[in-house]
Amino acid sequence: MIPASFEYHRPGSVDEVVSLLAELGEEGRVLAGGHSLIPMMKLRLAEPAHLIDLTGVEGLRGIAEVEGAIHIGAMTTQAEIIKSDALAERCPILREAAELIADPQVRALGTIGGNAANGDPGNDIPAVMMAVDAAYVLRGSDGERTVAARDFYQGPFETALAVGEFLTAIRIPAPPAGQGQAYCKLKRKVGDYAIAATAVTLAVDGGVCGQAAVALTNVGITPLYAEAASTALVGTAVDAAAVEAAVEAAVAITDPAADLRGPVEYRRHAAGVMTRRAIETALARAKGG
Repeated sequence: MIPASFEYHRPGSVDEVVSLLAELGEEGRVLAGGHSLIPMMKLRLAEPAHLIDLTGVEGLRGIAEVEGAIHIGAMTTQAEIIKSDALAERCPILREAAELIADPQVRALGTIGGNAANGDPGNDIPAVMMAVDAAYVLRGSDGERTVAARDFYQGPFETALAVGEFLTAIRIPAPPAGQGQAYCKLKRKVGDYAIAATAVTLAVDGGVCGQAAVALTNVGITPLYAEAASTALVGTAVDAAAVEAAVEAAVAITDPAADLRGPVEYRRHAAGVMTRRAIETALARAKGG
């Protein structure tokens, strides 16, 4: 299908974007890589009267470590995430997840900010950002504010973004020593959304888990932060009993839809398998395996 008609804007600065959003209100939508918004427009599920293309905006790309946190510009592409040796060393789950998104052509243009901010429960980056306890930097006419990734997703394609705001950057606390990370995804074919996927970070000191976070992709109406599953691992040796408790707690919060990827019970089962696999992989990596 062909999208409804719209006016196209290509600002060159963050201030220009803010001014356009303030002027256009709910009629304006920012465009990053376009891989989520454009298909919705073709299906007439979204009909913005104005598109504000962020491609030419200065200062929205790049990866740096600032004041003990990893800072990633929202327009940094998934291909750039994959190519970053610094990220691979400091926060390897980002490369692991980005490599599982769609195909090389999509990753060349698709941005980390677009994947994170769209609110699509099938996108891979949101669960990863919840697992690493990221914060989203939002900019609007009232200035800049940050929202934790774990508080950002409110409903299907509904987020904490206010009218007139857009995502400019993502900040990730520097991972603690002894942390292992993993993102495990089950999908029907290369390039597909997940049947189920799980992101896990955990840190081990003296054989005891001191920090853990578990988050899930595409098994609910939003990306899911599994707080009870995370808590089930902390203070344990991440033994079989602890892993089983975490898996059960993660599966308990899932509510997948029956679709072409499988019936509800199959997708719940897949979520449990991916959670177990991600915990075991993160633990092995935390121990240096």
